[in-house]
Amino acid sequence: QVQLVESGGGLVQAGGSLRLSCAASGRTFSSYAMGWFRQAPGKEREFVALINWSGGGTYYEDSVKGRFTISRDNAKNTVYLQMNSLNPEDTAVYYCAATDLGVPITTWAYKYWGQGTQVTVSS
Repeated sequence: QVQLVESGGGLVQAGGSLRLSCAASGRTFSSYAMGWFRQAPGKEREFVALINWSGGGTYYEDSVKGRFTISRDNAKNTVYLQMNSLNPEDTAVYYCAATDLGVPITTWAYKYWGQGTQVTVSS
């Protein structure tokens, strides 16, 4: 069992930055790949970024490449999403999730989810 708690969301102006954190419980955190997803009002939840168990492999959705960076600290049971050059299209609830099914980008492959943190980017 893994419990995930996101933090770091908030209101930021376009062009600004935020750093999201996802703290995980449980001693098996390092065995899971971790993903960040987001869901805007009226839209389906979509993939943003993922990182493998060791932190040596990452993958990003095209619209965030070069702006967002995912990282993890297995000693702290935490995964991060550094978001730079934010724009209003990034406004959404951001969720972290854990999977032991490789490094998928689909929501159904993730077993554990956090409650989400709101990110709002004003123009």
